[in-house]
Amino acid sequence: MTTVAIDHPIPPFQAQATSGRTITQDDLRGQWTVLYFYPRDNTPGCTNEAKDFRDLYQQFQALGAQIFGVSRDSLKSHENFKAKLELPFELISDPDETLCRVFDVIKEKNMYGKKVMGIERSTFLIDPEGVVRREWRKVKVPGHAQAVLETLRELHG
Repeated sequence: MTTVAIDHPIPPFQAQATSGRTITQDDLRGQWTVLYFYPRDNTPGCTNEAKDFRDLYQQFQALGAQIFGVSRDSLKSHENFKAKLELPFELISDPDETLCRVFDVIKEKNMYGKKVMGIERSTFLIDPEGVVRREWRKVKVPGHAQAVLETLRELHG
């Protein structure tokens, strides 16, 4: 399986998202895309991250960018999370970790002394041709969405 790399196009994929959408690599072409991976719906860090992207959404749109959040949660969980936070963007459900593995975000984590495999909070900025231009790994939520927006402004010209 191919994994993504900076300055390389994203490989083909298909995933289910909220609002009954099926997202493919072709949906990430024609405009900038922020693809952010997060561990779980309705957890404090993930809620704050989603709110930060929500609150800056109009600024991302003004630069011609779309946003997608990705986790292993079910579509039902995503729909509830999206409605609760009034998110203006779609959330992609990746229960079999296909997209997570393409973006190499499944990592060993330490949860209460136990080693578990989970999503390492990561964000990817993809240009209108479907090429990965920036990545953030081991993301800390405070200030992250703003940093992504500032990078988009720099790259957007």
